Parts: sequence; C-alpha cells; structure tokens
Amino acid sequence: MKMKKIVCLLVLLVMVPGVVFAQGVVGEAIPHDLQLSDQNKAEQNFEALAGEKGMVLFFVRSADWCPFCKSQLIDLGEKGGLIEELGFSVVTLSYDDPSLLKIFADKYKFPYTMLSDPGSEAIKAFGILNEEMKPATRYYGVPHPVVYVIGLDKTIKARIAEEGYKNRPSIREITEAINTLN
Repeated sequence: MKMKKIVCLLVLLVMVPGVVFAQGVVGEAIPHDLQLSDQNKAEQNFEALAGEKGMVLFFVRSADWCPFCKSQLIDLGEKGGLIEELGFSVVTLSYDDPSLLKIFADKYKFPYTMLSDPGSEAIKAFGILNEEMKPATRYYGVPHPVVYVIGLDKTIKARIAEEGYKNRPSIREITEAINTLN
C-alpha cells in the first residue's frame, strides 16, 4: 500500500503542471545566510544588514542590462525610505559582479546595499533561478524578480511578486504588505 501511494504521488508531480518544491516560502526560515559581497566588495550577512524589524530583500535580474530592474531600483532609491520608516532595511540581490553594482550605485546615487551573488547560490537556495536562461550564456543565473519581507528571526513574512519580469511590485504594495504583518 505504501508503494502505491508513492507511485501515485510521483505520477501527480509529473502530470500536474506548476507543482514545485520551492524554497523561500512564507513562514519558513530563509534558505541562505546572505553572506555575500556588496557593491563596495565588503562582506555582508543578514545580521549586519537587518533593520530594527528585519529586511526587505529585492531579487533583481541585473542592475547592468535589465531596463525593468534599473527602473525598479531607481524607484526604490527614491522611495525606499518608506520601507525603512517601518523598521526594515532595504537590500537588493542580483547575480551582477560587485563592480557592476558599484557603477549603478554611483551613477544613480543608490543609497542601499546591493548584494552580489555571482554563482547564483542564494538565488538557487531561494528557488527562484530563472531556468529559461541557458547555461553558458550571459543571462544564466538570473532570478525571477521577487521581493521578500524577512523578520529579525530570519523567517520569511511575505513574498511579493508579479507575473513575468516586466512588472514589479510597487513600494506602496510592499509597504501595505508590511503593514498587514503588524
């Protein structure tokens, strides 16, 4: 009987589209400690970056070549203070090299920490690697754009994302999500 249940489960997983074993799930601990270099090549981690109540972590495809990410980051640079007022730090993460993040931060006077995940280890740990991008191409390793609200206890409190890569959650949507947590 046990073997029959296992076979049924495997058939279900193969036959039903959209069934995924994802990490980075609301209510669970973050699957990566975020020990990564920032745009200034300084080593960072969750504890060093978290605000009074935690962190809002923005996974972006690229601050170098993605126009939708650049627009999101510019908006975040202008309005991220609304998130900080709620007690959360603002941090971004992409697969970009720290030197590329530094160029963006300097050009747009971006005031927040930009983490570099060149091997996409954190991206993979959160389960948001865009697998449509082919290995050995410039774009392999990018995440699906997702925003996580993470509490001081390293628990994911909210996951905010839009369909596709062109649309991004607004700062208003993010602050509303944070306000529902209190």
